[in-house]
Amino acid sequence: MIRLVVVALLVAVAVLGGYAVLNSGPESGTPAARADLLLPIAAGDLSGFRRAVEPYDWRFPDDHGPHPEFQTEWWYYTGNLATSTGRHFGYQFTVFRRAATTEPLASDSEWRTNQLYMAHFTITDVEDGRFYQAQRFSRGAAGLAGATVDPRYRVWLEDWEVTALDDQARRTAITAASSEAQIRLELEQLKPPALQGDRGLSPKSDAAGNASYYYSLSRLATQGTLTIHGETFTVSGASWMDHEFSTSALSAGAQGWDWFGLQLDDQRELMVGQIRLADSGIEPAFGGLLIEPDGSTRPLASSDFSIEPTGTWTSPHTGATYPAGWTITVDTGAESQLMLVVTPLVPDQELIEGAIVYWEGAVRITGDATGYGYAELTGYESAMRQRF
Repeated sequence: MIRLVVVALLVAVAVLGGYAVLNSGPESGTPAARADLLLPIAAGDLSGFRRAVEPYDWRFPDDHGPHPEFQTEWWYYTGNLATSTGRHFGYQFTVFRRAATTEPLASDSEWRTNQLYMAHFTITDVEDGRFYQAQRFSRGAAGLAGATVDPRYRVWLEDWEVTALDDQARRTAITAASSEAQIRLELEQLKPPALQGDRGLSPKSDAAGNASYYYSLSRLATQGTLTIHGETFTVSGASWMDHEFSTSALSAGAQGWDWFGLQLDDQRELMVGQIRLADSGIEPAFGGLLIEPDGSTRPLASSDFSIEPTGTWTSPHTGATYPAGWTITVDTGAESQLMLVVTPLVPDQELIEGAIVYWEGAVRITGDATGYGYAELTGYESAMRQRF
Protein backbone atom coordinates (compact mmCIF):
# COMPACT_ATOMS: atom_id res chain seq x y z
CA MET A 1 0.00 0.00 0.00
CA ILE A 2 2.80 2.45 0.84
CA ARG A 3 4.40 1.89 -2.58
CA LEU A 4 1.08 2.50 -4.34
CA VAL A 5 0.63 5.77 -2.47
CA VAL A 6 4.16 6.88 -3.37
CA VAL A 7 3.56 5.97 -7.03
CA ALA A 8 0.30 7.92 -7.03
CA LEU A 9 2.02 10.98 -5.59
CA LEU A 10 4.86 10.78 -8.11
CA VAL A 11 2.37 10.49 -10.95
CA ALA A 12 0.54 13.55 -9.68
CA VAL A 13 3.76 15.55 -9.47
CA ALA A 14 4.83 14.45 -12.95
CA VAL A 15 1.58 15.27 -14.69
CA LEU A 16 1.01 18.58 -12.95
CA GLY A 17 3.90 20.28 -14.67
CA GLY A 18 5.25 18.08 -17.41
CA TYR A 19 8.98 18.31 -18.01
CA ALA A 20 11.78 17.34 -20.35
CA VAL A 21 15.31 16.15 -19.70
CA LEU A 22 17.78 15.82 -22.55
CA ASN A 23 21.43 14.98 -22.19
CA SER A 24 24.14 12.87 -23.66
CA GLY A 25 25.10 11.29 -20.32
CA PRO A 26 23.42 10.17 -17.09
CA GLU A 27 22.62 12.29 -14.07
CA SER A 28 23.48 10.78 -10.72
CA GLY A 29 20.50 9.06 -9.16
CA THR A 30 18.04 9.76 -11.95
CA PRO A 31 16.85 6.17 -12.60
CA ALA A 32 15.80 5.72 -8.98
CA ALA A 33 14.49 9.25 -8.62
CA ARG A 34 12.17 8.93 -11.63
CA ALA A 35 11.39 5.22 -11.54
CA ASP A 36 7.76 4.07 -11.65
CA LEU A 37 6.36 7.51 -12.40
CA LEU A 38 3.74 6.54 -14.91
CA LEU A 39 3.51 3.12 -16.45
CA PRO A 40 3.43 0.79 -13.42
CA ILE A 41 -0.06 1.89 -12.31
CA ALA A 42 -1.54 -1.29 -13.79
CA ALA A 43 -2.25 -2.84 -10.38
CA GLY A 44 -5.91 -2.95 -9.41
CA ASP A 45 -9.22 -3.86 -11.00
CA LEU A 46 -8.90 -4.07 -14.79
CA SER A 47 -12.38 -5.49 -15.38
CA GLY A 48 -13.74 -2.24 -16.77
CA PHE A 49 -11.15 -2.06 -19.54
CA ARG A 50 -11.61 -3.78 -22.87
CA ARG A 51 -9.29 -6.71 -23.62
CA ALA A 52 -7.84 -7.88 -26.95
CA VAL A 53 -9.49 -11.27 -27.43
CA GLU A 54 -10.35 -11.58 -31.14
CA PRO A 55 -9.21 -10.12 -34.47
CA TYR A 56 -9.96 -6.44 -34.85
CA ASP A 57 -12.09 -4.67 -37.45
CA TRP A 58 -9.60 -2.02 -38.55
CA ARG A 59 -10.73 1.29 -40.01
CA PHE A 60 -8.08 3.72 -41.18
CA PRO A 61 -7.34 6.53 -40.65
CA ASP A 62 -9.65 6.42 -37.60
CA ASP A 63 -7.63 3.69 -35.90
CA HIS A 64 -4.52 5.84 -35.98
CA GLY A 65 -6.30 7.68 -33.18
CA PRO A 66 -6.83 6.83 -29.49
CA HIS A 67 -8.58 3.81 -27.99
CA PRO A 68 -9.37 4.91 -24.42
CA GLU A 69 -11.36 1.77 -23.68
CA PHE A 70 -7.98 0.02 -23.41
CA GLN A 71 -5.65 0.84 -20.53
CA THR A 72 -2.35 1.22 -22.41
CA GLU A 73 -1.56 2.59 -25.87
CA TRP A 74 1.50 3.86 -27.68
CA TRP A 75 2.44 5.49 -30.97
CA TYR A 76 6.02 4.62 -31.82
CA TYR A 77 8.25 6.07 -34.56
CA THR A 78 11.86 5.15 -35.28
CA GLY A 79 14.06 5.88 -38.26
CA ASN A 80 17.49 5.76 -39.77
CA LEU A 81 18.43 8.98 -41.55
CA ALA A 82 21.51 10.31 -43.31
CA THR A 83 22.83 13.51 -44.84
CA SER A 84 23.84 13.76 -48.50
CA THR A 85 27.43 13.06 -47.42
CA GLY A 86 26.45 9.91 -45.53
CA ARG A 87 26.49 11.08 -41.91
CA HIS A 88 24.11 8.70 -40.15
CA PHE A 89 21.56 9.36 -37.40
CA GLY A 90 18.87 7.32 -35.70
CA TYR A 91 15.82 8.72 -33.95
CA GLN A 92 12.98 7.52 -31.77
CA PHE A 93 9.77 9.39 -30.95
CA THR A 94 7.14 7.59 -28.87
CA VAL A 95 4.01 8.79 -27.11
CA PHE A 96 2.50 6.54 -24.44
CA ARG A 97 -1.06 6.85 -23.11
CA ARG A 98 -2.07 5.25 -19.82
CA ALA A 99 -5.54 5.24 -18.26
CA ALA A 100 -5.61 5.58 -14.48
CA THR A 101 -9.30 4.60 -14.29
CA THR A 102 -11.77 2.90 -16.60
CA GLU A 103 -14.14 5.87 -16.86
CA PRO A 104 -13.51 9.56 -17.47
CA LEU A 105 -13.57 11.62 -14.29
CA ALA A 106 -16.64 13.79 -13.83
CA SER A 107 -15.51 17.33 -13.10
CA ASP A 108 -16.13 20.92 -14.08
CA SER A 109 -12.38 21.47 -14.22
CA GLU A 110 -10.64 21.18 -17.59
CA TRP A 111 -7.54 20.00 -15.73
CA ARG A 112 -9.03 16.78 -14.38
CA THR A 113 -8.58 13.61 -16.41
CA ASN A 114 -8.07 9.87 -16.12
CA GLN A 115 -5.57 9.85 -19.00
CA LEU A 116 -1.81 10.21 -18.44
CA TYR A 117 0.73 10.71 -21.22
CA MET A 118 4.47 10.19 -21.48
CA ALA A 119 6.73 10.83 -24.48
CA HIS A 120 10.27 9.69 -25.28
CA PHE A 121 12.53 11.33 -27.84
CA THR A 122 16.04 10.13 -28.70
CA ILE A 123 18.70 10.85 -31.30
CA THR A 124 21.67 8.61 -32.05
CA ASP A 125 24.61 10.44 -33.62
CA VAL A 126 26.59 7.57 -35.12
CA GLU A 127 29.63 9.59 -36.18
CA ASP A 128 30.17 11.05 -32.72
CA GLY A 129 28.95 7.94 -30.89
CA ARG A 130 26.55 10.05 -28.83
CA PHE A 131 23.05 9.22 -27.65
CA TYR A 132 20.67 12.00 -26.65
CA GLN A 133 17.48 11.26 -24.75
CA ALA A 134 14.49 13.27 -23.58
CA GLN A 135 11.19 12.57 -21.88
CA ARG A 136 8.04 14.39 -20.88
CA PHE A 137 5.02 13.61 -18.74
CA SER A 138 1.64 15.30 -18.75
CA ARG A 139 -2.04 14.86 -18.13
CA GLY A 140 -4.37 14.38 -21.08
CA ALA A 141 -6.31 17.52 -20.29
CA ALA A 142 -6.42 21.27 -20.91
CA GLY A 143 -4.82 20.69 -24.31
CA LEU A 144 -1.51 19.62 -22.76
CA ALA A 145 -1.45 16.15 -24.29
CA GLY A 146 -3.74 13.88 -26.24
CA ALA A 147 -4.58 11.98 -29.38
CA THR A 148 -7.30 12.58 -31.93
CA VAL A 149 -8.42 12.01 -35.51
CA ASP A 150 -10.79 14.99 -35.52
CA PRO A 151 -10.36 16.66 -37.92
CA ARG A 152 -7.08 14.85 -38.66
CA TYR A 153 -4.76 12.41 -36.93
CA ARG A 154 -2.68 14.08 -34.27
CA VAL A 155 -0.81 12.82 -31.17
CA TRP A 156 0.95 15.32 -28.95
CA LEU A 157 2.47 16.16 -25.62
CA GLU A 158 2.84 19.93 -25.41
CA ASP A 159 4.85 20.96 -28.52
CA TRP A 160 6.09 17.45 -29.28
CA GLU A 161 3.70 16.07 -31.84
CA VAL A 162 2.85 13.89 -34.80
CA THR A 163 0.39 15.59 -37.14
CA ALA A 164 -1.29 14.38 -40.32
CA LEU A 165 -0.71 16.52 -43.39
CA ASP A 166 -3.65 15.03 -45.33
CA ASP A 167 -7.05 13.59 -44.44
CA GLN A 168 -5.96 9.95 -44.82
CA ALA A 169 -2.82 10.53 -42.73
CA ARG A 170 -0.59 9.11 -45.45
CA ARG A 171 1.72 12.08 -44.91
CA THR A 172 2.63 13.12 -41.41
CA ALA A 173 5.01 15.52 -39.68
CA ILE A 174 6.96 14.94 -36.47
CA THR A 175 8.31 17.79 -34.36
CA ALA A 176 10.22 17.37 -31.11
CA ALA A 177 12.81 19.63 -29.54
CA SER A 178 14.71 20.31 -26.37
CA SER A 179 17.77 22.27 -25.35
CA GLU A 180 20.28 20.04 -27.16
CA ALA A 181 18.44 18.49 -30.10
CA GLN A 182 15.51 18.87 -32.45
CA ILE A 183 13.79 17.01 -35.27
CA ARG A 184 11.45 18.38 -37.93
CA LEU A 185 10.53 15.55 -40.24
CA GLU A 186 7.94 14.74 -42.89
CA LEU A 187 6.98 11.11 -43.44
CA GLU A 188 5.15 9.53 -46.37
CA GLN A 189 3.47 6.13 -46.09
CA LEU A 190 4.67 3.79 -48.86
CA LYS A 191 2.85 0.58 -47.87
CA PRO A 192 -0.55 -0.24 -46.36
CA PRO A 193 -0.79 -0.95 -42.63
CA ALA A 194 0.73 -4.35 -41.84
CA LEU A 195 -1.46 -6.19 -39.32
CA GLN A 196 0.57 -8.09 -36.76
CA GLY A 197 -0.46 -11.51 -35.47
CA ASP A 198 -3.93 -12.68 -36.50
CA ARG A 199 -5.41 -9.70 -38.38
CA GLY A 200 -3.94 -7.34 -35.82
CA LEU A 201 -4.50 -9.50 -32.73
CA SER A 202 -0.98 -10.02 -31.38
CA PRO A 203 -0.94 -12.65 -28.58
CA LYS A 204 1.61 -12.29 -25.79
CA SER A 205 0.69 -15.59 -24.07
CA ASP A 206 -1.85 -18.39 -24.52
CA ALA A 207 -4.25 -16.85 -21.98
CA ALA A 208 -7.30 -15.07 -23.41
CA GLY A 209 -6.85 -11.31 -23.21
CA ASN A 210 -3.06 -11.42 -22.87
CA ALA A 211 -2.73 -9.79 -26.27
CA SER A 212 -2.64 -6.43 -27.95
CA TYR A 213 -4.04 -4.91 -31.11
CA TYR A 214 -1.02 -4.03 -33.20
CA TYR A 215 -0.25 -2.76 -36.68
CA SER A 216 2.85 -1.31 -38.32
CA LEU A 217 3.56 1.22 -41.03
CA SER A 218 6.80 -0.48 -41.91
CA ARG A 219 8.23 1.92 -44.50
CA LEU A 220 7.77 5.67 -44.31
CA ALA A 221 9.89 7.76 -46.65
CA THR A 222 11.34 10.46 -44.42
CA GLN A 223 13.01 13.80 -44.99
CA GLY A 224 13.59 16.95 -42.99
CA THR A 225 16.07 18.43 -40.56
CA LEU A 226 17.80 17.30 -37.42
CA THR A 227 19.62 19.70 -35.11
CA ILE A 228 22.21 18.89 -32.43
CA HIS A 229 23.81 21.64 -30.32
CA GLY A 230 22.69 24.25 -32.83
CA GLU A 231 24.11 22.48 -35.89
CA THR A 232 21.39 21.59 -38.39
CA PHE A 233 21.57 18.66 -40.81
CA THR A 234 19.29 18.04 -43.79
CA VAL A 235 18.49 14.33 -43.71
CA SER A 236 16.48 11.67 -45.49
CA GLY A 237 15.85 7.98 -45.04
CA ALA A 238 13.14 5.63 -43.80
CA SER A 239 11.02 5.42 -40.66
CA TRP A 240 8.91 2.70 -39.03
CA MET A 241 5.69 3.31 -37.09
CA ASP A 242 4.03 0.96 -34.61
CA HIS A 243 0.66 1.57 -32.99
CA GLU A 244 -0.37 -0.80 -30.23
CA PHE A 245 -3.13 -0.82 -27.60
CA SER A 246 -3.99 -3.36 -24.94
CA THR A 247 -4.95 -4.08 -21.37
CA SER A 248 -2.58 -6.24 -19.30
CA ALA A 249 -1.00 -7.95 -22.31
CA LEU A 250 1.95 -9.73 -20.68
CA SER A 251 1.63 -12.87 -18.60
CA ALA A 252 2.71 -12.95 -14.95
CA GLY A 253 5.81 -14.91 -15.94
CA ALA A 254 7.13 -12.40 -18.47
CA GLN A 255 10.51 -10.82 -17.75
CA GLY A 256 10.84 -8.59 -20.82
CA TRP A 257 11.13 -8.65 -24.57
CA ASP A 258 13.57 -8.32 -27.46
CA TRP A 259 11.95 -6.62 -30.48
CA PHE A 260 13.37 -5.85 -33.92
CA GLY A 261 11.93 -3.69 -36.70
CA LEU A 262 14.20 -4.23 -39.70
CA GLN A 263 14.05 -2.45 -43.06
CA LEU A 264 15.95 -4.32 -45.76
CA ASP A 265 17.45 -2.66 -48.81
CA ASP A 266 15.49 -5.07 -51.04
CA GLN A 267 12.31 -3.26 -49.85
CA ARG A 268 11.21 -6.00 -47.48
CA GLU A 269 10.63 -5.37 -43.78
CA LEU A 270 10.78 -7.78 -40.90
CA MET A 271 9.39 -7.64 -37.39
CA VAL A 272 10.59 -10.40 -35.09
CA GLY A 273 10.58 -10.53 -31.34
CA GLN A 274 10.67 -12.76 -28.33
CA ILE A 275 9.17 -12.43 -24.87
CA ARG A 276 11.63 -13.73 -22.31
CA LEU A 277 10.19 -15.49 -19.29
CA ALA A 278 11.46 -15.24 -15.73
CA ASP A 279 12.38 -18.95 -15.83
CA SER A 280 14.72 -18.23 -18.80
CA GLY A 281 12.27 -19.68 -21.32
CA ILE A 282 10.71 -17.97 -24.35
CA GLU A 283 6.97 -17.36 -24.68
CA PRO A 284 5.91 -19.32 -27.80
CA ALA A 285 2.73 -17.32 -28.48
CA PHE A 286 4.49 -14.21 -29.81
CA GLY A 287 5.86 -14.32 -33.35
CA GLY A 288 6.73 -11.93 -36.16
CA LEU A 289 5.83 -10.66 -39.60
CA LEU A 290 7.61 -10.55 -42.97
CA ILE A 291 6.42 -7.73 -45.25
CA GLU A 292 7.07 -8.05 -48.96
CA PRO A 293 7.92 -5.17 -51.34
CA ASP A 294 4.30 -5.03 -52.54
CA GLY A 295 3.00 -4.76 -48.97
CA SER A 296 1.72 -8.32 -48.69
CA THR A 297 2.58 -10.02 -45.42
CA ARG A 298 3.55 -13.44 -44.09
CA PRO A 299 2.93 -14.07 -40.37
CA LEU A 300 5.77 -15.85 -38.60
CA ALA A 301 5.29 -18.22 -35.70
CA SER A 302 7.93 -18.18 -32.99
CA SER A 303 9.19 -21.46 -34.41
CA ASP A 304 9.84 -19.81 -37.80
CA PHE A 305 12.81 -17.78 -36.61
CA SER A 306 15.62 -17.74 -34.10
CA ILE A 307 17.37 -14.83 -32.37
CA GLU A 308 20.88 -15.63 -31.12
CA PRO A 309 22.94 -12.99 -29.28
CA THR A 310 26.54 -12.62 -30.47
CA GLY A 311 27.84 -10.39 -27.69
CA THR A 312 26.91 -8.30 -24.65
CA TRP A 313 27.18 -4.74 -23.42
CA THR A 314 27.08 -3.69 -19.75
CA SER A 315 25.65 -0.27 -19.00
CA PRO A 316 27.92 2.09 -17.08
CA HIS A 317 24.77 3.90 -15.93
CA THR A 318 22.63 1.10 -14.48
CA GLY A 319 24.88 -1.98 -14.45
CA ALA A 320 22.39 -3.89 -16.60
CA THR A 321 23.87 -6.28 -19.18
CA TYR A 322 22.17 -6.35 -22.59
CA PRO A 323 22.80 -8.47 -25.67
CA ALA A 324 24.80 -6.45 -28.21
CA GLY A 325 24.61 -8.03 -31.66
CA TRP A 326 22.48 -10.88 -32.95
CA THR A 327 22.19 -13.51 -35.65
CA ILE A 328 18.56 -13.73 -36.76
CA THR A 329 17.54 -16.67 -38.94
CA VAL A 330 14.10 -16.67 -40.54
CA ASP A 331 12.27 -19.43 -42.40
CA THR A 332 10.82 -17.45 -45.31
CA GLY A 333 8.94 -20.38 -46.84
CA ALA A 334 9.57 -22.73 -49.75
CA GLU A 335 12.43 -24.29 -47.78
CA SER A 336 14.42 -21.04 -47.87
CA GLN A 337 16.04 -19.17 -45.02
CA LEU A 338 17.11 -15.60 -44.43
CA MET A 339 20.14 -15.14 -42.19
CA LEU A 340 20.75 -11.62 -40.88
CA VAL A 341 23.53 -10.23 -38.72
CA VAL A 342 22.25 -7.29 -36.66
CA THR A 343 24.74 -4.91 -35.02
CA PRO A 344 24.11 -1.81 -32.86
CA LEU A 345 25.36 1.37 -34.53
CA VAL A 346 26.33 2.75 -31.11
CA PRO A 347 26.72 0.51 -28.03
CA ASP A 348 25.18 2.90 -25.50
CA GLN A 349 21.57 3.59 -26.54
CA GLU A 350 20.04 2.94 -23.11
CA LEU A 351 17.17 5.10 -21.90
CA ILE A 352 17.72 5.72 -18.20
CA GLU A 353 15.60 8.79 -17.46
CA GLY A 354 12.11 7.29 -17.58
CA ALA A 355 9.65 5.10 -15.74
CA ILE A 356 11.23 2.03 -17.34
CA VAL A 357 14.93 1.58 -18.13
CA TYR A 358 15.41 -0.05 -21.52
CA TRP A 359 17.72 -0.16 -24.53
CA GLU A 360 16.31 1.21 -27.77
CA GLY A 361 18.69 1.81 -30.62
CA ALA A 362 19.58 2.00 -34.27
CA VAL A 363 21.11 -1.14 -35.82
CA ARG A 364 22.81 -2.18 -39.05
CA ILE A 365 21.85 -5.33 -40.99
CA THR A 366 24.25 -7.51 -42.96
CA GLY A 367 24.22 -11.14 -44.06
CA ASP A 368 21.78 -12.45 -46.67
CA ALA A 369 20.33 -8.94 -46.90
CA THR A 370 21.46 -5.47 -45.88
CA GLY A 371 19.69 -2.53 -44.33
CA TYR A 372 18.99 -0.69 -41.09
CA GLY A 373 16.48 -0.92 -38.31
CA TYR A 374 15.80 -0.57 -34.62
CA ALA A 375 15.99 -2.94 -31.67
CA GLU A 376 14.19 -2.63 -28.35
CA LEU A 377 15.35 -4.56 -25.27
CA THR A 378 13.38 -4.52 -22.03
CA GLY A 379 13.50 -6.41 -18.75
CA TYR A 380 17.28 -6.43 -18.37
CA GLU A 381 17.43 -3.74 -15.70
CA SER A 382 14.13 -4.74 -14.04
CA ALA A 383 11.24 -7.04 -14.92
CA MET A 384 8.31 -5.88 -17.05
CA ARG A 385 5.79 -8.00 -15.15
CA GLN A 386 2.63 -6.15 -14.07
CA ARG A 387 3.49 -3.21 -16.33
CA PHE A 388 1.92 -4.10 -19.71
